[in-house]
Amino acid sequence: MSTPTADLLAELAEIGRDPVRGGYTRPGLGEAELELRSWFIEQATRRGLEVELDRNGIVWAWWLPASGDRAGAVITGSHLDSVPGGGAYDGPLGVVSALRAFDLLREANEYPARPLALVVFPEEEGSRFGVPCLGSRLVSGALTPERARSLADADGVTFPDAARAAGIDPDAIGPDPERFADIHAFVELHVEQGRGLEDLGRPVAVGRSILAHGRWHVEIRGRGDHAGTTRMQDRQDPVVVLADAILAVREAAEQTPDARGTVGRLRAIPGGTNVIASQSDLWFDLRHRDESVVRELLAQITERIRAAAEREGCTVELQEESFSGEVRFDAGLRAQLEAALPDAPVLDTGAGHDAGVLASVIPTGMLYVRNPSGTSHAPDEGTSDEDAEAGSIALATALEALMR
Repeated sequence: MSTPTADLLAELAEIGRDPVRGGYTRPGLGEAELELRSWFIEQATRRGLEVELDRNGIVWAWWLPASGDRAGAVITGSHLDSVPGGGAYDGPLGVVSALRAFDLLREANEYPARPLALVVFPEEEGSRFGVPCLGSRLVSGALTPERARSLADADGVTFPDAARAAGIDPDAIGPDPERFADIHAFVELHVEQGRGLEDLGRPVAVGRSILAHGRWHVEIRGRGDHAGTTRMQDRQDPVVVLADAILAVREAAEQTPDARGTVGRLRAIPGGTNVIASQSDLWFDLRHRDESVVRELLAQITERIRAAAEREGCTVELQEESFSGEVRFDAGLRAQLEAALPDAPVLDTGAGHDAGVLASVIPTGMLYVRNPSGTSHAPDEGTSDEDAEAGSIALATALEALMR
């Protein structure tokens, strides 16, 4: 008898717990993510799957036909890293459900009709190196190896150093078109990041599209000085500009129907309470279905930040860290998923995923599992044991249809 989805998830419950933020902090290529990766490899090996780590840090666990042929493979999986203080399900649910779905499929078949691979992508959240879906962007060619090798985390650890420590050769990373040339389809299961299923009273949905979204870093430079001796009219305070920038992001998004704007990370240098900062930084996120609307919002926000900087005597530099246009999942694949799961509604999402990045090179689709609170990227993210199992069963049903 194979292990239920909730029991597999329970095996991960103590890895990467964050005692300060609550929830889990599992940065990409960090200790917690690598421990989870080792857990997955052990689980896959125990099941007799053929495991490999590719040159971009993606783990593949293969279930092959009697012929051993990998052509025309169906793949499924997700990621194991998290945002700081994230929930227990964003990423791991898709990986665990892939294992559970495999167990259900193998109970009925010694060999598959076509190859199946369970995959784990590294650094999906981008919380460590600033670029989301780093592994899938590298393998698909959406991110150049040179850009990846230039990345560093907040502690100054470079991506090449972190990659080497994780068993990845940073000189070998990059597009791998041959690996995806014979992939038939990729289906990613994910906990829903919203209340669509809760409001509909359904446990599982099929994904239709992902909103256009991007991330930007704003660096504001002023003049550091003493908090007690510098008159207010003599200051060039970058934190004042930062405050205006936060409002610029919020107000631009509020004034645009269906837009989302978020400032999720701030920094003041040198960071002393009695010190006027010499530099402040913020990172913001914009989303909308229409890519042109995101660009228009960005222009409005940039203009307002530059005006605030000029008033304060500061300078501003803005850098785009990542951008993805709207993704509509492959229509043919979606039709197959809907046929296999006729009771599942079809939903859009504002959250990015590896399936969205890979949609440019292979047919991709998604399944979502009900999250009663709708909360994600936070400790309150959740799903019931029953819905987690329903998601795994739905995934197995969908994979079986695709592998015929």
